[in-house]
Amino acid sequence: MALNFMWSQGAHARAVNKRLSFIKRGLEREQVMALLRKNQPRELSGVPSALRGPVMALQRTVAGSGISFGFTQICFGMGLLTLIVLALIFLVVALSDIAASAGTFLMAITVSVCIGIVLPVMVLSFMATRRRRRVEEQFPIALDVFVRALKAGHPIASALQILTQEMEDPIGSEFGLVSDEVSYGAELTDALAEMAERWDLDDIRMFVVSLTVQNETGGNLAEILENLSDVIRARASLFLKVRALSSEGRMTGWLLTALPILAFVGMFMVNPEFYLSVASESMFTFGFVGLMVMYALGFIMIRRMIDIKV
Repeated sequence: MALNFMWSQGAHARAVNKRLSFIKRGLEREQVMALLRKNQPRELSGVPSALRGPVMALQRTVAGSGISFGFTQICFGMGLLTLIVLALIFLVVALSDIAASAGTFLMAITVSVCIGIVLPVMVLSFMATRRRRRVEEQFPIALDVFVRALKAGHPIASALQILTQEMEDPIGSEFGLVSDEVSYGAELTDALAEMAERWDLDDIRMFVVSLTVQNETGGNLAEILENLSDVIRARASLFLKVRALSSEGRMTGWLLTALPILAFVGMFMVNPEFYLSVASESMFTFGFVGLMVMYALGFIMIRRMIDIKV
């Protein structure tokens, strides 16, 4: 009996999304909206055009990962970690008999960037991909709940409120954010369109189009959304089949992308002199730069090969 009670309590705790937990703590709606939108991508007017794309992609990754730290804090932490690793490598070089050269400096910078920037970005990307996949899985269920609420006689605002109370994270908090924006005067379609842009999901865009068309032309919204749910489920089924057929190629791509970096960083941390002892050679700089260029080209080619659109 005690185990059943503990299980029910754990299941209830998992069912409460982040937005409801903030409200339970006594936070006002403005504070909840600020916390949920803390990492939302912003316009980069002061950033050079060459860096605008990567910085925007990093903003989307941080927002999608769902971590509590802000984008500025993440950037500051990665920069600080990079400088610490760089200082430690220079300390190792100074305390050993390794000659300081351009190759040694290049090696130190590369290892520092891999540990301080590349590895954290890979972890954030993994977390963001997992949460985005979770939203894709939850959205058809949310549509079914929304349709049932409409059939039961609830208005759209009330049906949306039911989603915020019944759905788990991440989509429960996302619909809660939409509900709060509507409560403060935003149009429902505009709030949902922003949600679709945050997650870059075509399913939510189709939901927005369905609502917009129904508002302009009329019709049975519950029946429209029910048909849309069937389309999304069929599309998801096709996507899963494609993922299953391409799983070997995608896993190979992930291994060929991550394994060289992990092996390089792991070997350097275990035995730094393995690389630093040859870094002072005259041909090391040219060979190492050529190796990084070939890795970058291979990374781009692999990403294009495994990026399958459904």
